[in-house]
Amino acid sequence: MKPRAIARSVPPIPSRAKNALLFASVLLAGFSAACTMAKPLPMYGEVPRFQLTAQTGKPFDSRLLEGKVWVADFVFTNCPGPCPMMSQRMRQVQDLTAKLPNVRLVSFTVDPARDTPPVLAEYARHFQAQPGRWFFLTGPQPALDALGFQDFKLNHVDGSFLHSTRFALVDGRGRIRGYYRFTDDDMVQQVVSGVRQLSKEPT
Repeated sequence: MKPRAIARSVPPIPSRAKNALLFASVLLAGFSAACTMAKPLPMYGEVPRFQLTAQTGKPFDSRLLEGKVWVADFVFTNCPGPCPMMSQRMRQVQDLTAKLPNVRLVSFTVDPARDTPPVLAEYARHFQAQPGRWFFLTGPQPALDALGFQDFKLNHVDGSFLHSTRFALVDGRGRIRGYYRFTDDDMVQQVVSGVRQLSKEPT
């Protein structure tokens, strides 16, 4: 005959011990959250004030971007290479940031001779650019060249049509905070993550 098991009651945890356990849990949760907080994005330089022309034909002053987080790239409408895919990715960024009111997208042309405002407007319609959120800019070649090479450090605008396929992320103070390679599979997710992070920073 097997011996009968003796039931033993577990003594209740004293209230002080409960409080200590609760405090430890909260402290551990806070420590874990702190460890997973995103690191501040680096700074690569500043974009000075510029004045160009938008696809609407109206003058565009970069003061319209003050206090806004914006994503920039350099493309041209007759591009037989990566530009359509770049613009498609920018469209994805547009869609994924639709609920963030202070986000703007800016595409500079590297072919100002042919990319007139009407041409850019048609290109913008093709990619369903939202008016007031995604701007396609043209202007004098020297001004675009200075922006592309000196300020963004991406490419010349000199008639060669050779341009970078990277995207730049700019904060509300006009500081470049990130570069993203168009060829990366998770490029859109990286850009959107950076946009959301900068949207939480004070301007």
